[in-house]
Amino acid sequence: TSYSISFFLQDFILEHYSEDSYLYEDEIADLMDLRQACRTPSRNGAGVELLMSYFIQLGFVESRFFPPTRQMGILFTWYDSLTGVPVSQQNLLLEKASILFNIGALYTQIGTRCNRQTEAGLESTVDAFQRAAGVLNYLKETFTHTPSYDMSPAMLTVLVKMMLAQAQESTFEKVCLPGLQNEFFLLVKVAQEAAKVGEVYRQLHTAMNQEPVKENIPYSWASLACVKAHHYEALAHYFTATLLIDHQLKPGEDEDHQEKCLSQLYSHMPEGLTPLATLKNVHQRQLLGKSHLCRAITHHEESMREASLCKKLRSMEVLQEVLSAAHQRSQLKYTQLREDDDLLNLTDAPDIISKTEREVEIILPQFSKVTVTDFFQKLGPLSVFSANKRWTAPRSIHFTAEEGDLGFTLRGNSPVQVHFLDPYCSAAVSMDPFRLEAKLTGTFADSQSGKAAGTKEGDYIVSIQDVDCKWLTVSEVMKMLKSFGQNDIEMKVVSLLDATSSVVSAGDPGSK
Repeated sequence: TSYSISFFLQDFILEHYSEDSYLYEDEIADLMDLRQACRTPSRNGAGVELLMSYFIQLGFVESRFFPPTRQMGILFTWYDSLTGVPVSQQNLLLEKASILFNIGALYTQIGTRCNRQTEAGLESTVDAFQRAAGVLNYLKETFTHTPSYDMSPAMLTVLVKMMLAQAQESTFEKVCLPGLQNEFFLLVKVAQEAAKVGEVYRQLHTAMNQEPVKENIPYSWASLACVKAHHYEALAHYFTATLLIDHQLKPGEDEDHQEKCLSQLYSHMPEGLTPLATLKNVHQRQLLGKSHLCRAITHHEESMREASLCKKLRSMEVLQEVLSAAHQRSQLKYTQLREDDDLLNLTDAPDIISKTEREVEIILPQFSKVTVTDFFQKLGPLSVFSANKRWTAPRSIHFTAEEGDLGFTLRGNSPVQVHFLDPYCSAAVSMDPFRLEAKLTGTFADSQSGKAAGTKEGDYIVSIQDVDCKWLTVSEVMKMLKSFGQNDIEMKVVSLLDATSSVVSAGDPGSK
């Protein structure tokens, strides 16, 4: 593909821009080298910046070489990461979208490589997954018609949820990192944070089981989402049970605050119970706590069962150990409190309202922070020299300034334009003997050869004496022109064609 892209660029430079393509061999090589480097980016910020640089560079390439109304015959091919199926399209949009997808994937790799045993490492993990979600969401909203299954709106929606779920899980780990003290208000906070993680993984698992993504989501992904949903829901019930069983309301404690926290833990209290009465009654607290332990154990067992059904998850020893240890902890607490008549008296423990001090959110890609120079800026300012504009081939204008008067002024930003042109000045007739005769005989309007030779109102000046002027300002170009005094000046100009102009033959001096 790189080989065909190089030839395409060379042909387009010659055909569209009327320039020798060999002058741009280095620029084309730089683009191909950058594309090749993007195949193996480093798994850090430098790797992300490399991919972003190429994505931005593709924006310049698209503007320079890909007219929006025309297929250019270049076939871009990528492979879906989920299905392994090759996807091809004669459109640079596939290349741009695929690079964005890889930026998102790279952020996930960065997130998983962070040290989750430190606060800074967990913060970096949260940030990486939020950025992954942001890139994938940007991809979903910006490139809506890619033929790739990976980048379908439905799949990208699932992947964004997956990134945010992992970010939320890392937020929970950050809360637990200093170690959990057996303290009432801290346990309330941790229980609700765990419920939040369980909730987002439950939503993720539901999304993974919807058509059309269900068929191609890896089974291990869907299984792990289900395992984590049950695991964190179990933790929420375990921490709630602990705050009820281990903490009796004592004289002098802030019972109003405890009552408020307990009431906010549930959408409704179990029938016959009120927050304050439950806090003051040891027996009620223990019964409600044991009900939460029963629900925790049920969720633990379900998470372990789900993990056992997936070969890949069964091979993850660390996962199996975490699930087993959490299950044993809940069972041990329940066994310490169990009495024979417990099962007759237990009420159904209510669901725990999820709450988090830090709602994770997408972080959109910040392309403006990456400095990129257009490889093909020598072609001229994009406002004029782009694929969607057409102009004549450069015309050489030979003229002199008569008594210091050029016969025209200049206007505009780079590239500058001929303005207020005197139709009888030297530049307008371009030292053409037929044009001069037309001027002397007064038949200017009928001289077709003269009409083609001279400069016209609105022409863009591209060079003076073979010095490229496309990026020069009005004052810089005027200074150059005046520096020649009465000497002969060679100036090359192009005339912009409107969108409906037909393409004339290559041999015509006014063609491309």
